[in-house]
Amino acid sequence: MLTMFRFIMPFLTFAMTLTAPLAWAHGSDQHVLGTVTLIEATHVEVKTPKGKTVDVQINKQTRFLEKGNPKGKNLPQVGDRVVIEAAKDNGSLIATEVHFSSAKKPAAPAQ
Repeated sequence: MLTMFRFIMPFLTFAMTLTAPLAWAHGSDQHVLGTVTLIEATHVEVKTPKGKTVDVQINKQTRFLEKGNPKGKNLPQVGDRVVIEAAKDNGSLIATEVHFSSAKKPAAPAQ
């Protein structure tokens, strides 16, 4: 039993040393998940799954990444699902990245 302990402890210590920086690398950004209820040139409002409305500021440095079209120039629309990475600045959230997927469009009726 002691031999197994001597083998496992160095391995666990090594594994923890490698994975700890990954947890810190994420920084102090916050995530906002939900559905876009309003989007304007300077901010976007998101309704979270808990029903709370969150206002997130956007600027020229904000990157928009559409699911399935990450290099596209499209912006999210009202009704789209978003995951926003934002930094806190003087009590406001400033978006650094907005990941979004377009709301499902209803299929055209068959004729």
